[in-house]
Amino acid sequence: MDTQNVIKNLHPLEIKVLLNYTEKDELSSEKLQKELDYKEGHANQAFSWLGGKELVSVVSKTPHMFYEITDIGRAYVTEGTPDERIVAFVKENGAKTLPEIAAGTKLEQKDVGSAFGQLSKDGILKMNAEKKAEYTGKELPARITVAKALFERAAKAENGQLDNASLSDEEKSVISAFAKKRGAADSPFKIIERETVLYKLTSGAKEVVAALKKAGITGNEIGELTPKMLASGEWKNATFRGYNISIPPARIIPGRTNPYVQFLEHVKDKLCSLGFQEFDGPLVETEFWNGDALFMPQFHAARDIHDVYRIKNPTHAKSIEEPWLSNVAASHKDGGNTGSRGWNYEFDHEFTRRLVLRSQGTVLSAHQLHKAEIPGKYFGIARCFRYDKVDATHLSDFYQTEGIILGEEANLRTLLGMLEMFAKEVAGAEEVKYVPGYFPFTEPSIEVHIKHPVLGWFELGGSGIFRPEVTKAMGIDVPVLAWGIGIDRMALMALGLNDLRELFSENIEEVRLRKAKF
Repeated sequence: MDTQNVIKNLHPLEIKVLLNYTEKDELSSEKLQKELDYKEGHANQAFSWLGGKELVSVVSKTPHMFYEITDIGRAYVTEGTPDERIVAFVKENGAKTLPEIAAGTKLEQKDVGSAFGQLSKDGILKMNAEKKAEYTGKELPARITVAKALFERAAKAENGQLDNASLSDEEKSVISAFAKKRGAADSPFKIIERETVLYKLTSGAKEVVAALKKAGITGNEIGELTPKMLASGEWKNATFRGYNISIPPARIIPGRTNPYVQFLEHVKDKLCSLGFQEFDGPLVETEFWNGDALFMPQFHAARDIHDVYRIKNPTHAKSIEEPWLSNVAASHKDGGNTGSRGWNYEFDHEFTRRLVLRSQGTVLSAHQLHKAEIPGKYFGIARCFRYDKVDATHLSDFYQTEGIILGEEANLRTLLGMLEMFAKEVAGAEEVKYVPGYFPFTEPSIEVHIKHPVLGWFELGGSGIFRPEVTKAMGIDVPVLAWGIGIDRMALMALGLNDLRELFSENIEEVRLRKAKF
């Protein structure tokens, strides 16, 4: 053993133990608390450190069980146990039903039921022909007297605890009916299990103790210089602990916003600065708002269970708002007042009330149309759900930034400008292309694609100008530009990632290293 190196690494808590005891002494946490004025945590820490240096060894481990009185138990001391209160109430008021006893004693009905069952077995109470509990005249059993004494003893104890070893067999039998190890909030006693561990100094401690005494180390050396010591001059006569400059300092990690959350806020700030108002909506939607209001036919492939998550309970909403339900049903059937021929099928009013998890952010736009200002600009950050295969560019739980622009002057050039802003300024992409697309609710429809340095080209999102079947059914008669951009995919570029799943990584060190381009 390198004694000098051991001495340098001893804490004052360890030094005092080594200097105050010998190999003959049996040491415990309680002994150190009493004789060295240690706190329990300090005593346990000293043993742990000394054990790591092989300066103490474990002699024995003895389990102990205690019963600690709870607030309910203390209430029993002043008000009596349920058994006592029930018997006293029936004696004074005559035969009563169990609910009447519960009301009269202010006990829970479950407690009255349990107590009556035991008192009935003891022959103290019985149920008469009128289904009322009545007193038989028999004296209270010994268990009630014993229980009362146990509660009083525990309440007077310094820490409210009774050592199981100090109880008689009869007391142990009685107290076990009142005690719980877990969920003790509703029981009068809480069971606490502890282990008393005894230690002894090892033979190697002798050499360390001798070295400590030779060096004049007492364990009272000062480890921290305080303003008070400087003001009083106390430090001049004090002995200080050695300072090991080779020990690395503690790592200080300042708190900061999660990079992905910061990116979402950046998108919101960007759109708000352009004059957009934010909208939001529930995660659970009806088929009506999730698809019907967007002129998606009810037989559309995206309505299949493999694309949309259905709600198990309840399965359907009670109703759909009017006149939007009637307007949308008409646009599906024959076009209604939109100038369209519709989809030429009988609109299913039962199906439209079915509840699903929101599968696209465009739902928010559908909700906003009938209450939007003209001209107006709106956006939302929508969490969406689709039954999709998870890979580097697909998640079954993802975010979209959804938006609409309403006004007589809104046109395709305006929409292309918004898409370019998302692709270049927000996502940070250098290569962008626009591809014709198809969506049941927009015409024309455009997909915006960006090139990722590792993943290559992928779709960022879809957009277009809402069809009249969508807008006129909601009372809007001006052009409405709409887009639904995959905000998770924009984050791939902005945060320099190669896989969507990295946005939700459990590796905190990787998350700390992420830096956005904004």
